[in-house]
Amino acid sequence: MPVLPGAEPFRHEGGEVGVLLCHGFTGSPQSLRPWAEYLAERGLTVALPLLPGHGTRWEDMQLTSWQDWYAEVDRELRALQERCSQVFVFGLSMGGALALRLAAKHGDEVSGLVVVNPGNKVHGLAAYALPVARHFIRSAPGIASDIAKEGSEEIGYDRVPLHAAHSLRRFFQVVDGELPQVTQPMLLLHSPQDHVVPPADSARVLSRVSSTDVTEILLEQSYHVATLDHDADRIFEESYAFIGRLAPSVGKEGTASGG
Repeated sequence: MPVLPGAEPFRHEGGEVGVLLCHGFTGSPQSLRPWAEYLAERGLTVALPLLPGHGTRWEDMQLTSWQDWYAEVDRELRALQERCSQVFVFGLSMGGALALRLAAKHGDEVSGLVVVNPGNKVHGLAAYALPVARHFIRSAPGIASDIAKEGSEEIGYDRVPLHAAHSLRRFFQVVDGELPQVTQPMLLLHSPQDHVVPPADSARVLSRVSSTDVTEILLEQSYHVATLDHDADRIFEESYAFIGRLAPSVGKEGTASGG
C-alpha cells in the first residue's frame, strides 16, 4: 500500500549527537515532522521512522502487533548508535511508551529521553472488552487529531483496529513493568486537557521510573497531539535545551558536530 502523503519517514544526517523520534498509535511521522526538522536544522542526526502498519490504511495495522512496532524503533536506535557518540530518544503518546522501553532495555546507550503525553494504559470498559470484542468487531472510531489549534490536523487513521488495540494494551502492561529500569535523565511534557491519554498516565510514569534527573512541564494550551498544537515551539525548544545540557557538543558554533 502506498504511504499517505505527508506520512513518510524522515531522516537527516547531522553531527555526532542523534535523536530517534517515535510516533503514536494509528498516527504517523507527520505528527512529529516539525519537531524532527527543528532538530535537524540545528545539526543533529535525526531518525523518525514509520511504524509497521501505520501511514497507509487501518486494515494494514490489523496484521501488526506491538512487537513489530518496537522492533522497528529498536533497529533505528541501533543504527543511530553505530554512527553517533550520543543518542536521545523522543516519543509522543504510544511513542512515549516505545521510548521508555528503549531506555529500559538499552541503559547507558540512551543518553536521555523526552516524552510527550506518554501512554501507559488502555482505560475504561474498552480495556476489558478488547480481548473478546476484537474477534467480532474489526475497528472502533479513531483517536487521531486531538488538537486545540485551529487548522492543525494530524494524519492518522479514522478507525482503530481492535486487534492492534489489544496488542497495545499488552504492550503498555509490559512497559509499566519495566519502568523501574529507566534511569536516564528524562523530560516529560504533558497536557492537562488531553482527550486520548489522561494525565494519570504521565503521573504513573513519573512515579515508576528510577530516573533522578527528571523535569515535568505542563502544556496548558494543547490537547493530545501537542507537537502540532499551540505548545509545539515550547516542546521543540525545551527538548533541544535538554539535549544541550547533556551533550556538550550541541549548540557550539551552531553545530552538533563537536567542531
